[in-house]
Amino acid sequence: MSAPQPKAGRPRNPALDQAILAAAAHSLGELGYARMSLESVAAAAGTTTPSLRRRYRNKAELVAAVIGSLRVVEPPAAAATPRAHALAILENFHDNLRAGPAMAILGSLLAEEGRHPELLESFKTRIVEPRRALLRKALAVGDFPASTDLDVLTGMLIGSFYGSYVTLAGIPDDWPGRVLSAIWPPE
Repeated sequence: MSAPQPKAGRPRNPALDQAILAAAAHSLGELGYARMSLESVAAAAGTTTPSLRRRYRNKAELVAAVIGSLRVVEPPAAAATPRAHALAILENFHDNLRAGPAMAILGSLLAEEGRHPELLESFKTRIVEPRRALLRKALAVGDFPASTDLDVLTGMLIGSFYGSYVTLAGIPDDWPGRVLSAIWPPE
């Protein structure tokens, strides 16, 4: 048997891959999905549209790659107490969504939900749901009454982040501690 032949052409440049994703994230956050173009992303990344299209067939595929590339620091697996763990998860959520253009990207994805629901689903799957599940688990071991609806409580905690974002004051740096203290005061 013969050995497989290497693919023709130059290998992809990882620096260019990163430049394309950074340019696309910036464009998506600044212009939104509808106004973002492959041509403008290619120009901002210092490449050509054909080079970009060899990596991503269309704008939706490029945006999916941007979502997949968002800097997401994993939350800690545990902490000294259940409350400290819940706080660490909220701090992680806070830090991840405030890093880079994540909130602007989310706004664009919400605007495109009717045409490209898979993109918003990807954002939820990558950023929101893993933290939501961990937070629910941390709350489950808290000293809450048995009748507490942990899904509602989790939604209230995470939803307050988005609620704060759209107010004039914005999201304060101490949001994680303040919001958790409203339902689970420190001991």
